Amino acid sequence: MGWLTSGSTRAEVELIFRTRRRSRAVGVGAVFAAFGVAMFSPPTARADDFGLGDLISDLISSASSAEVGSQAVDQALAATASGAETFSAAGLFQQYIYDPLHASVESWINSSFGEQVDNALNTASGQFLIGNGADGTGQLDPNGGDGGLWFGDGGNGWDSNEPGFAGGSGGDAVGFFGSGGEGGMGGAGAAGGAGGDAGSLFGIGGDGGNAGDGATAAGLPALGGAGGNAGVFGEHGAVGDFGTLPAGLTQTADPDGSLLSLGTSGSFLTNSDGQVVILHGLNEVYKIAPGDPLASGFNDDDAAFLAENGFNAVRVGVIWSDLEPEPGVFDTSYLNSIEQTVQTLGNHGIYSIIDFHQDAYSTAFGGEGAPDWAVQTDGAANPSLPFPYNIFFNPAEQQAWDSFWSNADAPNGLGLEDNYSQMLEYVANAFNGNSNVAGFELMNEPSPGSSTFLSTLFGSPFFDSQQLTPFYDQGSDAIRAVDPTTPIFFEPNLLSNAGLPTDLGHVDATNTVLSFHDYCEFDLGPLGCIPGVSAVVGNAEAYAEAQGIPAFMTEFGASSDQTAIAAPMQGADGNLIGWTEWAYSSQGDITTSASPPSSESLVFNPELPPTGTNVNIANLDTLAEPYPQLVSGTPDSYSFDNGTFQFSYSTAEPDGLGSFPAGSQTTISVPSVEFPDGYQVSVTGGEVMSAPNAAELVIASSGASSVTVTVSAAGT
Repeated sequence: MGWLTSGSTRAEVELIFRTRRRSRAVGVGAVFAAFGVAMFSPPTARADDFGLGDLISDLISSASSAEVGSQAVDQALAATASGAETFSAAGLFQQYIYDPLHASVESWINSSFGEQVDNALNTASGQFLIGNGADGTGQLDPNGGDGGLWFGDGGNGWDSNEPGFAGGSGGDAVGFFGSGGEGGMGGAGAAGGAGGDAGSLFGIGGDGGNAGDGATAAGLPALGGAGGNAGVFGEHGAVGDFGTLPAGLTQTADPDGSLLSLGTSGSFLTNSDGQVVILHGLNEVYKIAPGDPLASGFNDDDAAFLAENGFNAVRVGVIWSDLEPEPGVFDTSYLNSIEQTVQTLGNHGIYSIIDFHQDAYSTAFGGEGAPDWAVQTDGAANPSLPFPYNIFFNPAEQQAWDSFWSNADAPNGLGLEDNYSQMLEYVANAFNGNSNVAGFELMNEPSPGSSTFLSTLFGSPFFDSQQLTPFYDQGSDAIRAVDPTTPIFFEPNLLSNAGLPTDLGHVDATNTVLSFHDYCEFDLGPLGCIPGVSAVVGNAEAYAEAQGIPAFMTEFGASSDQTAIAAPMQGADGNLIGWTEWAYSSQGDITTSASPPSSESLVFNPELPPTGTNVNIANLDTLAEPYPQLVSGTPDSYSFDNGTFQFSYSTAEPDGLGSFPAGSQTTISVPSVEFPDGYQVSVTGGEVMSAPNAAELVIASSGASSVTVTVSAAGT
């Protein structure tokens, strides 16, 4: 995250610029690193501005970047020289570069002389070149006006005082310099207005308005407005706060979960008893209509098979297009089928991670995910390309992503991201109180769209920090509006699968988990994998450690090549990271690189019993490894190598606030597939409490501060 200290050099100040807002790190830094401190220059004269660009150049020449940029760097160095405080480079950019320039422009616009000159220029050109947009004024004119084509901020949206009426949207800074207007506050039970977009080059997006308290027509809390989009050198606006429901009015699913609820503590998932929970499992995502696992044949037999082999998690796919075929119209029967699968898994002690899954954005491009009404291509060419080439080389798909990330209006007048957030709220509300749910994953493999090829070995700074992180903030707020505690999983962008580093900022929510994918696409034998699976794990672990949150490997494998499966597993196990492998079954998987597709399956056909030739025995032997499931303490390390499982943990609580008492129990999964003739156990610092050769080995601590366990085949 680039931080500036009193020892920073001038060159470091000039090369590192990141913006932080609402605890988000924002990546203007890489752009500055590529271009140096950007030169601030007025607009050039154009044929349609009657030569007035030259006049404006003279009027604001004192604000040239050569002068302001140099002064800003000197001031930044002087500020850090005191050593009294550590500054974020993001804050330095805004404080010493954008804010002074913005203040100068606003001072000119609002001065008596500036108003006279601007009015003359605007009148002479017949265009609104310079000036701020007007604020929204009421129910009939709620939205802020746009700023001038050259300079000017968007006007603020109207703060609604009418029940059921949303706040006005902030106006855009449509020129190359300016800040978006703030979204207005929503009336009772109504959403906040969206913040206006920043100037295309320099600018800060307007913050979304806060929602009004009270229930919406659907009986849910209203959501805050989306923040406005950032300029190239700038910062995305923050999402507004969601509203609250009246006392006594709650929207919760029946609390029928049979498992202990999960949360996070530092780098671990933990249950309500304070134990560390490590999850191992599979993905079950049915990508074609009707989009739910029941359609593939997944049922109680499959859940029992998973539990018998030591798995305690399934990543269950939810497809947006099947859930919301029309804007705001949700298919309750579809969600009921997902709930049925979650209940079936919970009956066998298996947690579900609700995965809002997409590949290649939509069926319109050969994938799955967004409904047709959320596909906006602006007429771009849509060639028929196989997966994954459609992701990278289909202009229509990339434009569809761009439309989504810019929160373009859907047919119902709400932004695409706003609609998506309402969908997240709807699902989270249905599962609120269901302890069988381990978490909600906001989106599978988000793609940068047309900026994909702007990514470099240094990652995707602007997309990650100015588009993806704000989207995650908005989606997290939608879930937290109805569910205050269930963990929220989020991924870096798709290109992180290839080992590129992430520039995600801080996701502003409690109980978050970094989800990542680690595929060995090319097994080079003794030379390892491409991409390097250890590098992918390392990038994920570095981000998670910096944020103080757990990491979780939600996809890997998609193969019957045991090296391609085992290599990511070893990296995850070595870093105490849980995982779900791809996939339980290939049924309905229209976007896979597995060849043949069935080779990725653990069970080839869920409609048949998971026995005999219907089971991929080689994959089962690799995946069904021993591992600690519930730890009354803090894991130090575990491994399974050459038939021997070794595990050590301290009895200290993972939050560091105490220790588990003597007699506290830890559960280790010991699948019979790994020890068909039984196993033997050696323990220090504890004793075995379970029956010989039990599928779940239970260790009780003896009062020692650390416990070590070794499991090997009987008689060895």
